[in-house]
Amino acid sequence: MAKQTLSVQRYKGEMLRPRRPFWLPASNYYVLAAATVIGVFFLAWGILQDGGEPSPWITAGVLSSAVLIGAVILREVVLRSARNRFQTNQRRLDQSLQGFYGSVRRPAADKLTLEKNAAILAEIKRKSDAAKVLGRFAEGHREVVDMCLEYMSAAERELPNVGVGSPRIAALSRGKDVAGQVHHFHLLQWAEIESRALTQEANGQVKQNERLETAHKAMGVVDYALNYYPHDRDLLDSKAVLSEFVASIKLSHLIEKAERAAFKGSNERALKHYNDALFMLRRDDAESGAADAAAEKIESEMQRLRQLSGASRPSRDGRNSSRNNK
Repeated sequence: MAKQTLSVQRYKGEMLRPRRPFWLPASNYYVLAAATVIGVFFLAWGILQDGGEPSPWITAGVLSSAVLIGAVILREVVLRSARNRFQTNQRRLDQSLQGFYGSVRRPAADKLTLEKNAAILAEIKRKSDAAKVLGRFAEGHREVVDMCLEYMSAAERELPNVGVGSPRIAALSRGKDVAGQVHHFHLLQWAEIESRALTQEANGQVKQNERLETAHKAMGVVDYALNYYPHDRDLLDSKAVLSEFVASIKLSHLIEKAERAAFKGSNERALKHYNDALFMLRRDDAESGAADAAAEKIESEMQRLRQLSGASRPSRDGRNSSRNNK
């Protein structure tokens, strides 16, 4: 429980941190483009020369120049336009949220009137609709989640101060219900998009420790959502899938260490790593075909290493006994 609480606190900070779109610096981009152009030139020149072209370098130069022009257009027109659109949308979200948070964070000093309550709920609905349009961007869903949390907190503080029989009681109670439904929808959307992106990032990484760290970030995203909706079936299923993913990374790391130790001749160390991997499989009580196949392979390799270790011991004992007889 303490570990999960730490995970939630850590990845709450990850959630609230704004993200910027990926953008390769100009120097790196054009160095990469130049290397591509040179490669295209020599490739085209070699093909044309083998084909008997009278002036292969001219055609190869024209082709490589076209590639260079295309690379410039790709960065300066296509990619820059897409990046500018993303930043414009992000700025609009930020600017509207500044006005929203200013109106929500003042209820301690200013009464949350029926007009203000209706205006805030309308703003939440407008932002929710905008986030649905930009459905594949996790940031839009994240902003709506924050807005709902701010409003529900403000309404919770305001309700004890409302007089008996006031129409604000019904309005604030209904507003909390509406904001709660919106919060649930967008929190699940954010968790799904963010955890999927982190899982894909982990799959593309080579180093095991980096893969494991990124996989734990994905787990933290789901844990954050489960902190609000601990019985949600979709979140629980995602947590189970991510737990298997983390376990598979740890298992492959142990098997890799065992194979490396066996290659170096350290059979005892290899057996220890294989035994840890086998213990992990049995501890997780996995019953899938892949888990059974992995366990069978590990046991077979452990048996082979034990046979190698057993074959080496009698030879040493035989040499010792022959020396004693002498």
